[in-house]
Amino acid sequence: MTAKILDGKAIAAEVRAKAADETKRIAPQLGRQPGLAVVLVGENPASEVYVRSKVRAMREAGMASFEHKLPADTSETELLARVRALNADPAVDGILVQLPLPSQIDARRVLDAIDPAKDVDGFHPMNAGRLATGLPALAPCTPIGCIILAKRAHASLAGLEAVVLGRSNIVGRPLAQLLLQENATVTIAHSRTKNAAAVARRADLLCVAIGKPELVRGDWIKPGATVIDIGINRVSGSAPGKTKIVGDVAFEEAAKVAGAITPVPGGVGPMTVACLLMNTLRAACTRAGLEPPGI
Repeated sequence: MTAKILDGKAIAAEVRAKAADETKRIAPQLGRQPGLAVVLVGENPASEVYVRSKVRAMREAGMASFEHKLPADTSETELLARVRALNADPAVDGILVQLPLPSQIDARRVLDAIDPAKDVDGFHPMNAGRLATGLPALAPCTPIGCIILAKRAHASLAGLEAVVLGRSNIVGRPLAQLLLQENATVTIAHSRTKNAAAVARRADLLCVAIGKPELVRGDWIKPGATVIDIGINRVSGSAPGKTKIVGDVAFEEAAKVAGAITPVPGGVGPMTVACLLMNTLRAACTRAGLEPPGI
C-alpha cells in the first residue's frame, strides 16, 4: 500500500484563499479590516520567522496586522499593560503573544490576561473550558488544521476510532475535543500509556504530537489508517554538520502501511498559520454579532 499524501501546503493555500474571500465579505459590515495584533518580546530568531510569516499571511488575506515588538528586558507588568491596551482596542479582533517569553515573564499570566473573545490562539482557560463542554469557542489553530486535513481523507469523521498520541494543552487535549465534536470515538495515549503501539494500531485516524523524532514506526499503524503527524523535530542530516526536519512518525515506513499521511515538513505546519487567519475572522464576526465562517 502507498499512502495518499495530504499536502498541507496546498490545503493551507485553499484555506487562506477562503480567508481572503471572507475578509472581503465581512469588512464592509465591520466598517474596517479584521485585525490581528502580534506581540513579540525579545529577538528569538525562530519567533521572528514565525511572526513574519503570520504578518505576511494576514496582509495577503486583506486583514490588518498590528505588530508590537518589545525589548527582551520588558517586564511582566509592562507586557500585561500592553495586553490590556489591546483588549480595549476596537480595531483589534485577535491578540497573539508569541511564545516563548523571556524568563522574567510568567507566560500563563499573560495568556490568561488576553480577552477570551480575542484569544485567537485558543489558549485561554475560558476557551479551553468551552471547547471541553461542547460550547462555541476559539480553539487552538494546530488542532483545527488537523481536523481539516483529516477531512480530506474521510468524508466524515463520525464513528472513526481516533487515537491522539500526546496530551498537551496546546495540541493533544484540544484536538481530542474537536474530534469528539466530529463524533469520532477518541482515545488519548501518552508517556504513561501501557503498550502505546497497540493502542495506536486500533486507530482509523492516528494523530501524533509527542515531540519524539520518528517514534511511531510502521508497525504501529493499522493498514489503511490516516496518519496526521504533528511533530516537528530537528535531527542530524546525512552530511556532517547538516540537520533536517522530521516528524514524530517514521514517514517512509508509515507511508507503506497507511491509507493517507501528512508529510513533515509540508503537512500540519502550513495549516497553523492558515487557521490563524480563520480564527481572526471568527473573532471579528463574533464580536460584531455576525455569523462566523466554518472550518
